[in-house]
Amino acid sequence: MSQSTVASGGALLFRLRLDGLLAAQQGRLLLWLPVALAVGILAYFQLPAEPGAALQGLALLPFVVVLLLWHRAPAVAAVLALATAAALGFGLAAWHAARAPPPLDLPRGAVIVTGTVAEADVLPEGLRVTLRGAHWEGGPPAARHIRIRLHVRDMARPQPGQVISMRALLRPPGAPTHPGAWDFQRAAWFSGLGGSGMALGALSVVEAAAQAPPLAGLRATIEARVLSAVPGPAGAIAAALITGGQTAIAAPEMVAMRDSGLAHLLSVSGLHIAIVMGLSSWIIRFGLALGPWLALRVDVRLPASVAALALGGFYMVLTGSEVPMQRSFAMAALVTLALLAGRRALTLRGLAIAAGVVLMLQPAALLGPSFQMSFAAVLALIAAWEWARPHLHRPGERQAWWRRAGLLLAGSIATSILAGAATTPFGLYHFGRVQLYGVAANALAVPLTSFLVMPAGMAAALLMPLGLESWPLRLMGWGVEGVLAIARFVAAWPGASLPATPLPGWGLAMVAAGMVWLALWRGGWRLLGVALILLGLGAGRFTRPPDALISADARLIGLRHADGQVFLARGPGAPRFVAEAWLRAWGQTEAAAQPDCTGALCRLRLAPDGPLLVMLRHTPPPPRGRNAGRDITPPAEPPCGQADIILSPEPVRGRCEGSVVIDRFSVWRDGAHAVWLGRDGAMVLSDRAARGDRPWVPPRPLPRFTPDGQPAALTE
Repeated sequence: MSQSTVASGGALLFRLRLDGLLAAQQGRLLLWLPVALAVGILAYFQLPAEPGAALQGLALLPFVVVLLLWHRAPAVAAVLALATAAALGFGLAAWHAARAPPPLDLPRGAVIVTGTVAEADVLPEGLRVTLRGAHWEGGPPAARHIRIRLHVRDMARPQPGQVISMRALLRPPGAPTHPGAWDFQRAAWFSGLGGSGMALGALSVVEAAAQAPPLAGLRATIEARVLSAVPGPAGAIAAALITGGQTAIAAPEMVAMRDSGLAHLLSVSGLHIAIVMGLSSWIIRFGLALGPWLALRVDVRLPASVAALALGGFYMVLTGSEVPMQRSFAMAALVTLALLAGRRALTLRGLAIAAGVVLMLQPAALLGPSFQMSFAAVLALIAAWEWARPHLHRPGERQAWWRRAGLLLAGSIATSILAGAATTPFGLYHFGRVQLYGVAANALAVPLTSFLVMPAGMAAALLMPLGLESWPLRLMGWGVEGVLAIARFVAAWPGASLPATPLPGWGLAMVAAGMVWLALWRGGWRLLGVALILLGLGAGRFTRPPDALISADARLIGLRHADGQVFLARGPGAPRFVAEAWLRAWGQTEAAAQPDCTGALCRLRLAPDGPLLVMLRHTPPPPRGRNAGRDITPPAEPPCGQADIILSPEPVRGRCEGSVVIDRFSVWRDGAHAVWLGRDGAMVLSDRAARGDRPWVPPRPLPRFTPDGQPAALTE
């Protein structure tokens, strides 16, 4: 037998196996299209610089080839269709980024800001307004909105549509707390936020509300009436469940809900819209069925379903149309249409359509925890249901009531376990915490929310135009108090919420890929998804967090010792939220390490023969007034040539031969820095190097020199 015959036989065998493998995936192409769309979006955000127009338009070429090969070579056409979807996702992300308004050039000092109120949010300790068309110092109206926290003397809540004016300090969106952290500037770029600030005085109303934004006035009115009828923490949560605004919820309640695993109840999503649409559909069907003439001539399911769908859409818009709500409403609409057509309601096909719609409308949502956790939970639930459905239900079989009740209870517990397991890797990546008792808390709180809190809230919303919402809101408040009691009780259990080192980005990507593969692939190769998930969960063993961090303003420096303990050196005005973000990134709750310091110098060496890192402590300003004559500790001289890395909260003048210096100049130019110490040397990564040259990354600042030669930006 010749070698050519063997080769051709091997090729034929490979092709037959490939055809058999692809034949098992018949009809699954639609499920993989949003996955490819997400891959293209993710590829765009991983680029170090903006792609050219030619690269953005690559989606057209494979699309044309798909049309030509669809009937001749379906397998090749399917692969090209996935490539087309990926190219489309890439192009959509680039297009959304390009059409966003340019960043605002905010003033450095206090100015009089005038703008139209788009939203007015209640905070635990005051009010916050979102202004559109804001302007200052005679400048043009801003193309992006501004959020300003009002002065404590402003107790009256501004109305949407009013034009108000106040003296305020404005600041642009903040940079990431450290390289690789959540990018606030990217999120602000796609959300239209131009900056935030704090009012320095009382506001004045320039013009009365002429034309309020759609539903903004209604949302504010409902929230005010709920808070009036249900005071305290329960009222803030009740208002959040009806209007979607969580700003009024105080920190202790947010912590209790988070640590108990019940924070998802505060985010209006699938559970809430299912209750609203399901209950409204049942009430309308019951009311229509009371009329025998109509019930005998009209299928009451159709008007009830259409009305429920309309109410669900209104509820989505009222609560702000956040990503989980968009996914939930899209799924609910598909379920409604499927039920009317006599088809199976909850399917992976419906989830794929919902994911594709959300990604095309908001490509940047892919990077946020809301999209990831929402779709991960629903994907796990639907995939598990499709696997278990043949084993749970046999046509024509009648089950005893106790078995049905047992299955319902087991299903509720299994749902909590599945959803919790599916979302845990994403929560670990974004928040650095693991909730251990979420199943127990959800088993108690979800039924209370489903059968008391949300129905009472619906009744209150319907009776509000008549002024009869008081009793339903009180009933809702009692239910919310019960949910809060469960949250506080479970959150107090030992180890309810444990800090953990967050997963690296590539580890989370492997977990997500494994979940998708396990849910969508057919055949024995589907178990490859389990291997990907396990490898992704173990990614932390292959990735080491940074050993040192210096903040973007050089007011905070953190050192991580070999045993994992952390030391934080805080300068005057060091932001607390940056320190908290660093501790989460290091998997710690407090900075308990004792530094190896001599005077104003602190040293860190992880291995006896490893590189040496030296931190210079902050030098206090010279005393003034009555303390002008007191002695102060002189600033330490940087040990140039003796240390491999030198971190300084102040500028280091001149050249420092033999050492890598990261000082206030460095972070002013390139943002926060991270340092890894290895046996063979040290690696330094700046925030600018990590993010690249993207539209939402501010350009490197140019120094403005004072007469004595100092950069003005560092002396202001």
